[in-house]
Amino acid sequence: MDTQDIKLSTGMSGLDSVLKGLIPGDNVVWQIDSIEDYSAFVRPYAAAAMKAGKKLIYFRFASHAALLGQEQCTEIHTLKPEEGFETFIAAIHSVIEKCGRGAFYVFDCLSELAGDWYSDRMLGNFFMLTCPYLYDLETITYFALYRDRHSQHATTPIAETTQLLLDVIRHNARIYVRPVKVQHRYSPTMHLLHEMRRDEFTPITSSTVIADILNDADLTDIDESMDFSARTALEAEEILKEVRAGRARIDRVNAVFTQLCRMIISRDEKILSLVGKYMTLEDVLAIAKRMIGSGLIGGKSVGMLLARSILRKTDARFMDVLETHDSFFIGSDVFYTFLVRNGVWWMRQKQRDPERFLEGAEEARRRILTGRFTDYIVERFRKMIDHFGQSPFIVRSSSLLEDNFGNSFAGKYESVFCANQGPLERRLEDFLAAVRSIYASSMGERALSYRASRGLLDKDEQMALLVMRVSGDAYGRHYYPSMAGVGFSFNPFVWNRGIDPKAGVLRLVFGLGTRAVNRADDDYTRLVALNDPSRRPEASFDAVRQYSQRKVDYLDLEANQLVSGYFTDIAGAVPEAMLDLFTTTGTSERSSSRTDRVLTFDTLLSSTPFAKDMRDMLSILQGAYDYPVDIEYTANFDAEKNYRINLVQCRPLQVKGADVAKIPAIEVAHDDIIMQARSAVVGQSRMSRIGRIIYIVPEKYSELPERERYEIAHAIGEINRLTPVGMHVMLIGPGRWGTSSPELGIPVTFPEINRTTILCELVMMREDLVPDVSLGTHFLNELVEWDMLYLALFPRQADSFFNHTFFEGSPSILEELVPSRAKWKDVIRVIDTTNAKGIGVAADAQEQKVICYRLK
Repeated sequence: MDTQDIKLSTGMSGLDSVLKGLIPGDNVVWQIDSIEDYSAFVRPYAAAAMKAGKKLIYFRFASHAALLGQEQCTEIHTLKPEEGFETFIAAIHSVIEKCGRGAFYVFDCLSELAGDWYSDRMLGNFFMLTCPYLYDLETITYFALYRDRHSQHATTPIAETTQLLLDVIRHNARIYVRPVKVQHRYSPTMHLLHEMRRDEFTPITSSTVIADILNDADLTDIDESMDFSARTALEAEEILKEVRAGRARIDRVNAVFTQLCRMIISRDEKILSLVGKYMTLEDVLAIAKRMIGSGLIGGKSVGMLLARSILRKTDARFMDVLETHDSFFIGSDVFYTFLVRNGVWWMRQKQRDPERFLEGAEEARRRILTGRFTDYIVERFRKMIDHFGQSPFIVRSSSLLEDNFGNSFAGKYESVFCANQGPLERRLEDFLAAVRSIYASSMGERALSYRASRGLLDKDEQMALLVMRVSGDAYGRHYYPSMAGVGFSFNPFVWNRGIDPKAGVLRLVFGLGTRAVNRADDDYTRLVALNDPSRRPEASFDAVRQYSQRKVDYLDLEANQLVSGYFTDIAGAVPEAMLDLFTTTGTSERSSSRTDRVLTFDTLLSSTPFAKDMRDMLSILQGAYDYPVDIEYTANFDAEKNYRINLVQCRPLQVKGADVAKIPAIEVAHDDIIMQARSAVVGQSRMSRIGRIIYIVPEKYSELPERERYEIAHAIGEINRLTPVGMHVMLIGPGRWGTSSPELGIPVTFPEINRTTILCELVMMREDLVPDVSLGTHFLNELVEWDMLYLALFPRQADSFFNHTFFEGSPSILEELVPSRAKWKDVIRVIDTTNAKGIGVAADAQEQKVICYRLK
């Protein structure tokens, strides 16, 4: 039988007559002025459903009086919207799925959800996701919405999606119902006003009466283009004006400041505490004026803004030192709305399940990359691009969980440079492609695996965006900052006893900072210990030249893209003042006739207060956070060698303890030593017992073609997945781990080695290849975050020792552990030490030495 022929009751025969009854699948939205008016229709509907033996479910989540008691329905489910949109909707849909077809539902008034989520858009998204689900299951559902409380971002999707939309108007103590939308049925009087008298509904045909009632209802009280957050910001501005004029109390400012912070800044209590201490209502309103859409601005944006406020409030001199920013913030609700409108939401929901979180991810990414934005949002994007003119900008991920205490998400989401050249429409399309690319990266395996490993799959992870003008200047066709890099307030790489780890460290490059945060396998960067900036690991100019930066990342304005080039090729266009600060000219020990200009930054560090400013900055930020911090920065110099620092990112440094651990001196007989090194050691000092060693035989690995080197990396990933949680594992291999160039090392991804305890690089792939101590890069950030120990071993150095007989002669369990990878038994050796006396390791980060030995 056609479901349209099945008539169900509202519990009011007169209303059934007006609406031609209810039809399975109907969602009924009541627009009301008070909850009492909604209740007047809920009670008879619930009574009729229970009398007919229907399963009636009541979703309770609002602060208003309960609509139904336990005896008036089958089940009551109490929910907490403040726990987040994804958690809320997942709980509701779980109940609907269990109840199955034909159930009846009552929802509390939906308007409070906009308050809990601070967003009309999210209310609209909730309805668009829930209403069709209920319709497909042939349910009957009652919703309510306060009239004139919401913008078109809520009312339009609700009106378009629901089957019935009914206005309830109270006038002169009488109740009137006006059906605005009734799907699949019609009568000549259906859409007139109807006066309700007990169970009778009489149509009103008099124009005079209709005009009086509708005029009294005042149906145009709100600017339809303004979302909940925009209206709150406007109200805050008015309150601020009244306070300044002496017409309002300061407690009103405090109340609206708290509301706005939770609306657009963060809901993390640690972050809100810092915001309350260092930011003002004026600061938050300035952010609101540069927001596109609604929702939260995300962790990366918050970190950047909060750090700037901390520095300027703590030390006034940073008012002049810091470069001004004019960033825009794309709210997290734009991301959710994009997913809903492009049919990606239900694919995303699978990612909450640890057993199937990668299912459908590829299809989700495809839909995102070809998805469309609403006209309203595209127009806002266009105006933002007009603001930047043809200055380059970067679109950066700024998700809710990113850069917070406990989770950095370093390198898991994309950031995209836009050179921003050409006609406006082309620049707009380039920008939209950048946004889609970052949205798609939220469905990438790297991000999802990271969330799974951190137990975050069931957390709200919305993707906001930070759009920043690229700091720098144009030098001919090349655009870049004078320099850029990353900084740690705690230095995990103490290569000399004179270095104070608590003074902090910088990783410094000429040009764009991409070479500082992405591990460049073909180049090096400058490390600066901030208590002794001139100290270097290298001992001679030949060594300095060999391990200095050779390539520069910059935006090619004519090619309209990010490129890499040799410094020597662009040096001719670099101002002389910058060359004097950043380069050193010297002759080689091997050839006194050869003169090189090398990027050393020595004059910068010795003749300007830059190092002191950076040390002070890191110290202030760590003091405010009460936690070590990790920053990204740029700096630009003028012809007089004055500079402005642009702080583009600040987050808690994911390191376990900032104190240097002291390990006791140990005596080990030479015959018991299997490995010893005095070189790069990054991480906390430790003594531990190793349960498993995975050793990649350098001579065998170096003979493999590129394709087979990737197979070795995947085999290591399989071994990693089979490693018992808690087992201490040492991973030893030639060249660089995590390289993108297999000729330089082993191209594993971090998830393929995330159960490793100690990661060792054997410097023997090439004579000229040394380990790049990649502080601040995404790869090393993951090692630090997971409390791994990194070390490099130079087998040919006099103070190093590597017992090849032990590593290549000990029994290997590869074939037993992963039979499918048996063909690599000569390349991969898996040494299980749990059944013997075991292997111990003592690593001293301060002394930069490590010893691995047989336990007695």
